[in-house]
Amino acid sequence: MSGSWLVPFHQGAPRPVTLLCLAPAGAGCGQYRSWQAVAGEEVSVVGVQLPGRERRWAEPPAIGVTQAVTAVLEELKATLPPDGSLVVFGQSFGGLLGYEITRRLGLEYDRWPRALVVAGCRPPHMWVGAGRGLADDGAELAKLLDVRALDEDDLDEDSRELMLDVLRQDARLSLTYDHHAAAIPSTLEAWGGESDATVTSAHLDGWGAYAAAAFRKRMFPGGHYFCLDRTGEVVAGLRRHWS
Repeated sequence: MSGSWLVPFHQGAPRPVTLLCLAPAGAGCGQYRSWQAVAGEEVSVVGVQLPGRERRWAEPPAIGVTQAVTAVLEELKATLPPDGSLVVFGQSFGGLLGYEITRRLGLEYDRWPRALVVAGCRPPHMWVGAGRGLADDGAELAKLLDVRALDEDDLDEDSRELMLDVLRQDARLSLTYDHHAAAIPSTLEAWGGESDATVTSAHLDGWGAYAAAAFRKRMFPGGHYFCLDRTGEVVAGLRRHWS
């Protein structure tokens, strides 16, 4: 896995604030490219790219959550400005990875992000073993893909099979998660879609146990992938952590 784990979407030198974005299972970080123009000049929007998708499609899958997070941290500590601020945003499975990045960055490097915002993501303890059904059951995996309501005109059979394969990789990756029930001192927000049947408002309440400081829950119109449809509103919600 020799490719870069971090994909910056800005030009030039790092900016005072870094917004680190982690995509949901089965997706690449390219979906956050458009966020750079919305976020503003003081922010570097940086995506986390797991192997096996987009520019890293030819690389073998990550073998474990711990190893993947370690690789991200090694790149992050080398590129993050010493006096810069960090906000971590993770969607669905990306929220779990975002929590682990936040937890380990603080505990191992004494550098807590200003905020962790998770969207459509169950709290860490609910991920233990949860991906087993998806990894082993193609029908359940297809249901998760169908929730995204992708345009059939843009998703041919080969593309669909590729996306299902990446989803399966991420489901297997989630099974390697070693749960750590550590509360973080960073501001913690849990966001959800009002019509999301996968991650409900009650699930989001469980994140409160992981907050050692401020905790806030926020609901948006839409389903599990509400972030893709409400870019302006979502980025505006994130902006309050650096404005």
